[in-house]
Parts: sequence; C-alpha cells; structure tokens
Amino acid sequence: MKKFTTAVNGYNKNEVNEFVSEIINEYESVLNKLKAKDQEIAMLKEKANYYNGMENSLNKALLVAESSSSEMRRVAKEEANLIIEDAKKNASRIINDSLTEAAKTNAEVMALKKQIKIYKARIKQTVEEQLILVEDIDKID
Repeated sequence: MKKFTTAVNGYNKNEVNEFVSEIINEYESVLNKLKAKDQEIAMLKEKANYYNGMENSLNKALLVAESSSSEMRRVAKEEANLIIEDAKKNASRIINDSLTEAAKTNAEVMALKKQIKIYKARIKQTVEEQLILVEDIDKID
C-alpha cells in the first residue's frame, strides 16, 4: 500500500497524480493483456471448432467409406453368385447338348451299321445271283 505525504489541503497532489497514473498504466496493461488473452481464447475456440468440424467430416467420410465398402462386397458376392449360377446353367446346357449330340451320333452309327448290313446282304445276293448265272452258262453248253 502506497503512503502519501501530506500537504496544505490534504495529500501531495503530484504524488497522488503519479500514483493514479501508475494505476492507470497498470490497469491499461492488464486490460490489454486480458484483451490479448480473450483474442487468443477466441482464436483457440475457432481452431477447436474447425478441428471438431474436420473430425466430424472425417468420421462421416469413414462411415461412408465403410458403407461403400460393405455395399461393394455385397454386390461383388451377388455378381459372383450370378456368374456361378450362369456357369452351372451353361455347363448343364453343354452337357445336355453333348448328350443329345452323342445320342444322335449313336443313332447315326446304328443306322449306318444297318445300311451296311443291308448293303452287304444285297451284294451277297447279287453275287449269288451272278454265280447262279455263271453256273447256268456252264449248263448251256
């Protein structure tokens, strides 16, 4: 606590004025420091809000990426299942077509064997008829 010297009409005006000036200067200095601290607090709050916003955006982006990834996996599995089903159908069709073709070929082979048998029988009959004719020629003389 500051003590002032006394003068005629109270305390010494110069000392009081100097003290008041010191108080004013200190008060202004404290006010300036408070304003600077308030500005720093405001700036830090703004940065905190910015980073919170970024965090929220990143969390949302992460959720979207996870959702997209899950959807892509689901779609890929569905496509794989469709491809497998299509391949099974095609395999069944190919097998059925092959079996049908084999049956046709077998029927053609059987028909050809039958025709060969008939042809052989006709040739045999023709040869026998020719032999009979040759024998009949010998009888004519």
